[in-house]
Amino acid sequence: MKYALYPGCAAKGATPELYQSTMAIIGRLGIEVMELQAASCCGAGVVSEADPDVALALNARTFAQAEQAGLDVMTICGTCQGVMGAANKRLKDPATRERINRVLEKEGIAYRGTVHVKHLLWIVVREVGLHRVREQIRVPLSDFRIAPFYGCYILRPSWDLGFDDPENPTSLEKVIQTVGGESVAYAGRTKCCGFPIILEKEAIAVAMAGHNMKEAKDEGADFMVTPCPLCHMSLDIYQNRAGRAVNTALNLPILHLPQLLGLAMGIPAKELGVSRHLVPVDSIVRKIEKRVPR
Repeated sequence: MKYALYPGCAAKGATPELYQSTMAIIGRLGIEVMELQAASCCGAGVVSEADPDVALALNARTFAQAEQAGLDVMTICGTCQGVMGAANKRLKDPATRERINRVLEKEGIAYRGTVHVKHLLWIVVREVGLHRVREQIRVPLSDFRIAPFYGCYILRPSWDLGFDDPENPTSLEKVIQTVGGESVAYAGRTKCCGFPIILEKEAIAVAMAGHNMKEAKDEGADFMVTPCPLCHMSLDIYQNRAGRAVNTALNLPILHLPQLLGLAMGIPAKELGVSRHLVPVDSIVRKIEKRVPR
């Protein structure tokens, strides 16, 4: 299994622990990557509001680079998955693709429409297979109740993605169960984290995040896991403000998906970058590392 890795902006900027933990686990899962070094931002849904064709061109340029290598794109960001998946579906239309390829002519590249965009979560569940993940588990997380948090873009719009049920998804729950944890059921797992509006309406955004985390906490969650770094930022960086918004001391650690997998695989926490989180994960790490086979 080889993919063209598209890390996105956040994993090389605000949340480098996501890139670090991804690189720490993929070899154990039989995943090989060729990183797209010259790819640009996906536009994060913002560029398309100003100029849809520019947003399509940005993503077609990335797809063309993967296509030249004969590889599908692997993304590790839920937002990138949604934006790129939607762009790729539009670029399957020959007339649209021809129009956008005229923009790319200056670079001497063109996109033929053959690439698929796949989030790491999708690859783990469908292509690696949960049976293979299970074989790599050295420290089952059987003492933990774990709240899945999908966010928006990895589920919706469902007609552009089609991987999981947007109202009742199961992929994160399956991963949690595979690593030995107990999945926490709560309505907020499929709701918005608030990040898309945090610069314009911070009070509303942090309240959204706070309500989701409070609900997970009330249902007994020890920590939360998300496949999106923008959700991670909203839930981790802004957690103190979110707690004040809902009058609750949350103290809810937030893990990236590959960190969850890495800890269950017995990979040392320092190799997964968990020390970068603002909400400490020390209590979780101590419990896990005591049980790592020597």
